[in-house]
Amino acid sequence: MPARRAAASTLSDTAMVLAAGLGMRMRPLTLTTPKPLVPVAGRALIDHILDALNEAGIARAVVNVHYLAGQVEDHVARRPAPKVLVSDERDRLLDNGGGVKKALPLIGENRPRAPFFVLNSDSFWIDGPRPNLERMAEAFDPERMDLLMLVAASSSATGYDGIGDYLMDADGRLQRRGERQVVPFVYAGVIIIKPSLFEDTPDVFSLNLLFDRAQANGRLYGLRLDGHWLHVGTPEAIGLAEAKIAQSVR
Repeated sequence: MPARRAAASTLSDTAMVLAAGLGMRMRPLTLTTPKPLVPVAGRALIDHILDALNEAGIARAVVNVHYLAGQVEDHVARRPAPKVLVSDERDRLLDNGGGVKKALPLIGENRPRAPFFVLNSDSFWIDGPRPNLERMAEAFDPERMDLLMLVAASSSATGYDGIGDYLMDADGRLQRRGERQVVPFVYAGVIIIKPSLFEDTPDVFSLNLLFDRAQANGRLYGLRLDGHWLHVGTPEAIGLAEAKIAQSVR
């Protein structure tokens, strides 16, 4: 099923883009520029994400703001598509889970029960033959899944030097790594999630709470990224990402 049909029939037409972080690891660049607006390969980080949503047929995106919020608001207001709505967290930073929860009325304005995309704004990817958001929309099965996570091979990702986040079985179920365990997959900053998972949650919390709840119920699944994942968390990672992008278009 193409992503445009999937977005219309199964998923919400609105996605959430997380852009309210302080960008501490990206300093000194973020002393005057919010992290989502740091340029990589001629485009602001957040534009790489919004472009992918637009190509996937997602009509609207909710972007949360906190640090240097006015710059982010002004930037996304100039985009023709997708239509961007702002969720204002100037007064209180809510962590990623709380930020999504606060934005639920905007996300679910048209279809309050529909699963929706949530994307980080500090990482993106080079697609393989098929766009990864299209693959995720096709793979999401609400009968089996509460949450579908895009995962990347940790050994080959650009800008990432950790020991992975998850194991994945042959059916796609994910299990978080144990203490001192090295695992093959890292969370690539994109999920499809059911809004019902936000019931009975605090105002400020991490999405990890919902990842663990879905795993405990056997309803946390992963889809391996087809292409190459670019994690742009530090100034040094910008050059690495740009070199990989340049290599991919030769």
